[in-house]
Amino acid sequence: MSELDFKGSKILVVGGAGFVGSNLCHALLAHEPRELLIVDNLLSSNLANVPDHPAVNFILGSIADDRILEKLPRDIEFVFHLACYHGNQSSIADPIADHDNNTITTLKLFDRLKDFENLKKVVYAAAGCAVAEKTFDEASATPEDAPISMYHDSPYSISKLIGEFYGNYYFMRHKLPFVKARFQNVYGPREILGAGRWRGTQHTVWRNVTPTFIWKSLQQEELPLDNGGNASRDFIFVEDMARGLMRCALAGAPGEVYNLASGVETNIRTLAETINQLTENPTPVKLGPPRDWDRSGKRFGSTEKARRELGFVAQVGLAEGLARTVAWTRENQELIKQCMDSHEFMMKHL
Repeated sequence: MSELDFKGSKILVVGGAGFVGSNLCHALLAHEPRELLIVDNLLSSNLANVPDHPAVNFILGSIADDRILEKLPRDIEFVFHLACYHGNQSSIADPIADHDNNTITTLKLFDRLKDFENLKKVVYAAAGCAVAEKTFDEASATPEDAPISMYHDSPYSISKLIGEFYGNYYFMRHKLPFVKARFQNVYGPREILGAGRWRGTQHTVWRNVTPTFIWKSLQQEELPLDNGGNASRDFIFVEDMARGLMRCALAGAPGEVYNLASGVETNIRTLAETINQLTENPTPVKLGPPRDWDRSGKRFGSTEKARRELGFVAQVGLAEGLARTVAWTRENQELIKQCMDSHEFMMKHL
């Protein structure tokens, strides 16, 4: 299949104002869809991310809202379900909110879609962290068929797995053309610190490690390294992630799961030092203890299946991706600071 198959299609992106969702929407628009329907409640996203394009139809609200679900056009061909309650530490602070915005949203969406006759593919944003081995020893690439533990560090991890389970059920029972895309650690432009509404924790502002490190480094602050920076992750640039999601929609087999990964293990201390070099931050990193909830240690994803079955290979290396992300952050400091400042009062009174 060719990515040109999106031309003239009607597409739904749930969570399309978010970091990954907005980058996906911009990529999809390059393929001239008939309509790109975006549903987002702006809980952890920003309206500035929504593309200004005549094909875009933006709906403000949760996909769990029955009124929104009922109005979804039945001739939708592709669905990308990227909405979630971002991320691990926010879910620990409020497990009920995580359930309402991860589990319920997914179940209600799949139940609504189960008899849409024109659906070609439903792509679900799954979490690679939920299946990765918990180790601080030498890591090996996590394959798609890795065993799933019954014990998890966060409600986020649990709800993401439940989403896979529900998708598998609707695939088996109703033939929903469901494909799981397991995310690794995505980074890049349009990840806005502090975007959205206050969610009861400082992690409303301080999100994934890369944008947090870049912002602090640009302010010439110390970068905090939990567990001495000994952990490692698989960092994948957001434009590669968008391409991977599109390949899942066009070439992924219903019922299957694919890692969208770089396949490269990067130590967090290496990440911090690379960012400090790019920003010319003279302040040394700060070594700290492990996070009390986190047993994830070292991990990276296997890329073999996605390469073989989707023809997907990440193209943007970490050095280039970080340089582009630093440049975008510099250009958008005013927007980012506005979002961060909107939570300043709550941060002071935690």
